[in-house]
Amino acid sequence: MDYKDYSEKILKGTTTVGIVCSDGILLGADSRASADTFLASSEAVKVNRIDEGLGMTIAGGVGDAQYIVKMLRAQNELFKMNEGRPLSPTAATSLLSLVLQENKMMPFFVQLLLGGMNNGTPELFSLDLMGGYIAESKFTSTGSGSPVALGYLEDVYKPGKTTQEMSKHAVKALKIAMKRDTATGDRIHVIAITKAGYKEYSKEEVDEMAK
Repeated sequence: MDYKDYSEKILKGTTTVGIVCSDGILLGADSRASADTFLASSEAVKVNRIDEGLGMTIAGGVGDAQYIVKMLRAQNELFKMNEGRPLSPTAATSLLSLVLQENKMMPFFVQLLLGGMNNGTPELFSLDLMGGYIAESKFTSTGSGSPVALGYLEDVYKPGKTTQEMSKHAVKALKIAMKRDTATGDRIHVIAITKAGYKEYSKEEVDEMAK
C-alpha cells in the first residue's frame, strides 16, 4: 500500500463532532476502531481530557493519536508548573500545529478537534495531519461519518444555545452517522467543557438523549 492509500484508509474511519455553545463546547465521538474492513475494537477512547478546561477528539492511527494525547498532557502539566495555569485551547492548538508541521515528512496520521474555555470564552479548533488548523465558530466533524453528522448539525444548530440544550444534538449527530457509516459504531461518548469544568455524560444520559 502506498503513502496515499495508507493515509486515506487510516483517516477514513470514525466520526467525531465538536459544537460551540453559549456557555462552553461539546465534543463527541463513537468508540469503534476499524482496520480497513476489520472491526478491531468497540471500546476505543476517542474523546480525551487534557485538563479541566481542555479536551480533544482523535481520529486516525491509534498509536499516533495516543502519542499526541500523552504529549499534550505532559506539555500542559509543564506549562502549569511554570505559569501556574493550564494551556488555553488557542495555545494548545498552536503547540500541536508546530509539532505536526515539524513532522510532516513522516506525519502523524491524525485528525484532531481541540476545544475548551479561554478566560470564559468557548474555543474550538480542527487540525489536520500537516498542522493546519481552523478556528470553528459553530460546529465541525471529522471522519467517514462526518458528512452525515454535518448535515444533521447544519439543520439543528442555532447560536446562543447552551451545552445542555445542544448535547442531545451531539448525540443524535453521532447516532445518525452510525446508521449510515459502517466505520462508525458502538458506544457514543460526549463531553461538555464549561466554566464549571469538564463533564462526561454517562451512558444512561447518552441513551436517554439518543431516543
